[in-house]
Amino acid sequence: MIDAKRQQELEALFAQQGYSDFRWIAAERIVVAEWVRFKCMFGCDSYGQKGACPPNVPSVEECRRFFSGYISAAVFRFHKQLEDPEERHRWSRETNSKLLELERAVFLAGYRKAFLLFMDECSLCTDCPGTRLDCRDKRGARPSPEALGVDVFATVGGVGYPIEVLTDTGQAMNRYAFLLIE
Repeated sequence: MIDAKRQQELEALFAQQGYSDFRWIAAERIVVAEWVRFKCMFGCDSYGQKGACPPNVPSVEECRRFFSGYISAAVFRFHKQLEDPEERHRWSRETNSKLLELERAVFLAGYRKAFLLFMDECSLCTDCPGTRLDCRDKRGARPSPEALGVDVFATVGGVGYPIEVLTDTGQAMNRYAFLLIE
């Protein structure tokens, strides 16, 4: 984990950006599992349709190595209940865009390796061309934790955050974004 002084500096920056619901986790406690990628491949409509989703992302083993290059992560919780389930995409796009501003602020504060994992699939563009090569926002596009094989249930449960499988689109959801910090 990063030291207490750096945590306080970052927490002040998070507060300036409007984020208060987060927890720190040692990067080594981020659970990466092959089954998560299989759930993407066999069960997600975005598989092969988004430039920041599988198969347009590194292998699970490469993702494990990627995470090992970090010390800490801040896990941000977004609790939301939507009247219209179709509003999720607009809400995700807006939330992820704001999170990019946070990542940039952390980078400019001297954390050169700051890297964000969106709280949902990349939806910055309403009509994704489907490949990283053809991405219209290469600088802003980010993968979700699941795209990189992160078992979000195990990881956020390990820091005491609530998470459960939802059985109805009208239920309140808990979404999680990860900001990796050197």
